[in-house]
Formats: sequence, C-alpha cells, structure tokens
Amino acid sequence: MADLTDPCAELVRASDPDRFLSALFAPADRRAHLFVLYAFNIEIARVRDVVREPLPGEIRLQWWREVIEGERAGEAASHPVARQVLRTIEANNLPREAFVNLIEARLFDLYNDPMPSLDYLEGYCGETSSALIRLASIALAGGRDPGAAEAAGHAGVALGITGLLRALPLHRQRGQCYLPADLLLRHAARVEDYLAGERSAAIDAVLADLRAIARSHLEKARAVRDQIAPATLPAYLPVSLVEGDLRRMDAGRLGDRPLWRRQFAIWRAGRKSRF
Repeated sequence: MADLTDPCAELVRASDPDRFLSALFAPADRRAHLFVLYAFNIEIARVRDVVREPLPGEIRLQWWREVIEGERAGEAASHPVARQVLRTIEANNLPREAFVNLIEARLFDLYNDPMPSLDYLEGYCGETSSALIRLASIALAGGRDPGAAEAAGHAGVALGITGLLRALPLHRQRGQCYLPADLLLRHAARVEDYLAGERSAAIDAVLADLRAIARSHLEKARAVRDQIAPATLPAYLPVSLVEGDLRRMDAGRLGDRPLWRRQFAIWRAGRKSRF
C-alpha cells in the first residue's frame, strides 16, 4: 500500500496535484509506483528552476542519466527519489531507455532556444508526457506491456501541448519560447514580440493552431481508447483535463481552473472510466 507521507507521494501532492489525484484511483499495491514515476518526472522537469546556468543543469541531468543506467548506485541509495526509481524500474521491468529519452528531451528546457518545429514539439511531448503515460501503464499492468501505445502517444502529446500552453506566461518570463518556429513563420509572428508580451493577431493564430493540434491528438487518443486496458486507466486520467483547459484558452481566460474543479473533472473521469 502506498504511504501518502512517503517523500515521493509528498512531492507529487505538492507539485503535481492532477497526477496525485489520478494515482489515487490506482489499486493500493500499484499506487506507490505511480508516485515514484511522477516524482521522477518532477525532479527532471524542475532542473531549470534550481540552476542559474544551463551547464549545471546538464550536469544534474547527466547525474540522473547515470543513475538510471546503474552507474551511481551508491549515490542513488541515499537519494529519496532516485532510490525508489531504481526499485520501481526493477519491480515492473520498466524500459530504462524511456527514462533516458525523457531526460534527454528535457535538455531543451535548459536553454532559451525557440522550439524548432511542430514535429520537434510533438516529439518532445512524446518523449516526456507520452512516455510517462506508457511507464505508468506498464506499472499498473504489473510489469507487463498493456498495449495501447497509440493511445498513450496521442494522449501524451495532447496533454503535453496543453500543459505548455498553460505555462506560457512562466516560459515568457524566463525568455523561453515553446511556440514552433514553423508555425510562427506561417503566421508571420515574431519571437521577439511574443517574448515582449505583445498581443497580436499573428501570435493569437499560432496559439489557435496549437490548441487545434492538441485537440486533434485528443480525438485520436479517444478514437482508440477501447484498446486501453481498464487497469491502466489511472495513467490516462490527467488527460481528462485537456478539453476543459483548451475551452478556457479559446475564451481567452487566463489562469487555471480552481483546484477543486480540476479534481472534480478527474473524479468524474475516473467514475466513468474514460478520459
């Protein structure tokens, strides 16, 4: 049974309440593994927040890569998250390559380079958000491959793009641009204007395109959701928030829905057993 006072559970509760609540729908003997995976994701995603320059961030990510590859067993044993990540990998026969690819994808976050293209953005979301759904699904299936790779892929990209759109104000403050360069070019939008916070029809068109792309991936995921094993549903429950988040953005409403509304949406999806 998962201990909700465990460091991984506490980290997820504080930093990723959507996934924390979703994990509570998992059987007690599987829940702890989800908390560990989500805590690992938080540790990797927040590297940018705890370093001032890219090089120390690269060193941190390299440390995590070496932990996953088994090269820092002694140091990992004293790290509250790393220790449990290795145990979860072994207990569920999780592919280490997926963890390494997720770490590699997060190197992009350390720099202020603009997102090169829509394909690159979708690949970034696939290596991060989709991979996390796949890993959680395998853990929920007791270490077996539960299939539904296509559903996980599209669901993760929909969730990833929507999450980046929600975080645009934060990224702008940092000088980061996750808007794909090819979409900016298509609409004659300039990165400089975006980073300066200038509202323009061109930037609005780019954001509308990204919302449409996120919706397209959501629809594709829903079209094959019958392939998803019922036992793995908790891995997909955060995706139930995508549609509501996109509608708020369509209406120009800034900021997230109140936490209780997000929790209700996840609870309703869990009761209906569909996202």
